[in-house]
Amino acid sequence: MTESTPTPSPRFDTLPLDPKLLRAVADQGYATMTPIQAKAIPIVLSGKDVMGAAQTGTGKTAAFSIPLLQRMLKHENASMSPARHPVRALVLAPTRELADQVANNVKAYAKHTQLRVACVFGGIDMKPQTLQLKAGVEVLIATPGRLLDHIEAKNAVLNHVEYVVLDEADRMLDIGFLPDLQRILSYLPKTRQTLLFSATFSPEIKKLAQSYLQEPELVEVARPNATASTVEQRFFSVDDDDKRAAIKQLLRQREITQSIVFVNSKLGAARLARAFERDGLKTAALHGDKSQDERLKSLEAFKRGEVELLVATDVAARGLDIADLPAVFNFDVPFNAEDYVHRIGRTGRAGASGLAFTLVTKADARLVGEIEKLIKRKLDLEPIELEGERRRFERSDRGDRGERSDRGERGGDREDRGERRDYRREREDRRDEAYGSHASAPRAPQRQAYDPLFDKPYEVSERAEAPSWEKGGAQAPRSGLSANIKPKKKVAALFGAKKPPVTADSES
Repeated sequence: MTESTPTPSPRFDTLPLDPKLLRAVADQGYATMTPIQAKAIPIVLSGKDVMGAAQTGTGKTAAFSIPLLQRMLKHENASMSPARHPVRALVLAPTRELADQVANNVKAYAKHTQLRVACVFGGIDMKPQTLQLKAGVEVLIATPGRLLDHIEAKNAVLNHVEYVVLDEADRMLDIGFLPDLQRILSYLPKTRQTLLFSATFSPEIKKLAQSYLQEPELVEVARPNATASTVEQRFFSVDDDDKRAAIKQLLRQREITQSIVFVNSKLGAARLARAFERDGLKTAALHGDKSQDERLKSLEAFKRGEVELLVATDVAARGLDIADLPAVFNFDVPFNAEDYVHRIGRTGRAGASGLAFTLVTKADARLVGEIEKLIKRKLDLEPIELEGERRRFERSDRGDRGERSDRGERGGDREDRGERRDYRREREDRRDEAYGSHASAPRAPQRQAYDPLFDKPYEVSERAEAPSWEKGGAQAPRSGLSANIKPKKKVAALFGAKKPPVTADSES
């Protein structure tokens, strides 16, 4: 009995691609196609609309950009006139980092052609982007908000667009980009090829596809919303105050040199990054309150290996390609179950192995249940034994500095306040143990000062003086005015003031 040999992956040179594109693909070190590329590229080349579902890190960017560049080569020209270089392909991405990454990939594939590529996103000055758009570009990668700014400023004209790509469309819907998407699509020609790629397909995505795609071909290389089999997923049951110590212990035990720590809020990311910095770890924060220049610098430093921990919100959960990232930590369980799939997709990319650790508190039971429902898998919560002295130090250090983990919109509920009360009691017990038995003895209640004067009823004193407005005796009311209103004082006029005019009443 002969063993069946696995089917070899198809090669790029078997596709009907221009030699200039094949040369650029070879320069990137690609020889064989991933499953999503092998299925999607021929369909895109045929001109049909596509809905592509694949796990993160499987090469979705090349799956739509390479065939689109091939189809646009018929418009390639060396003219310097901007009118000869209108926008023909529009790629929309939800975050600045993802837009910049997609633009770098498309530029690499188009470097041997005369097609122009530009990227516009918020957080930076519009003037350089305006100059680039005015000079003419064929491929425009943009975030929805900044693209609308350029449309309103008459910098971007989209009436020649032939191809539209919605990358990570579910994320754009999650963060409220649907009105912006509808406005942008209203500026585009009705006859166009639309491609929609995402790792998760929600009901809203399918509704969007029915509205804006014409008989799309569904391309799936894995079950939708599935997680990569190469990623080891572990869920640990911890208290809020032990999360930072748990991460440090797992980093040490697993000998993890670099990882991303995801939190649910921008304030929580900033606080946690500062705490890890004080612990001696090279840390950078990545969240929406940072400028775009700071975000790009933090990301580049992390990719170069100069930063050990990248504490980030979900702006780093979509599409970011970081080679050989060994582990991902969910400091906070994500509010949306789909975000869990994207977060752990930052590790174990392109078939590599990875680790994904999620720290779960008692208040996270509902969120964990939603993750189980999405990935159709039972998740086991494991206890984690922290080293005694280290745990004691972490809790005391955290309490003295007044730092708690920021739990986003869920902070401040009754259970969280109860945990803080228990924590204060535990600190008092530790203080009593540290300072001796006399500290734990019951304290005598302090005697409050007592004055019987405050218990007597009010009595009018005989020596009480009359009110100031009654000291001069009551005055007759003048023409209906109250007796308590004083008459105006007569002020002498200086330097020969005129006498009041004589009236009939005064003569009599």
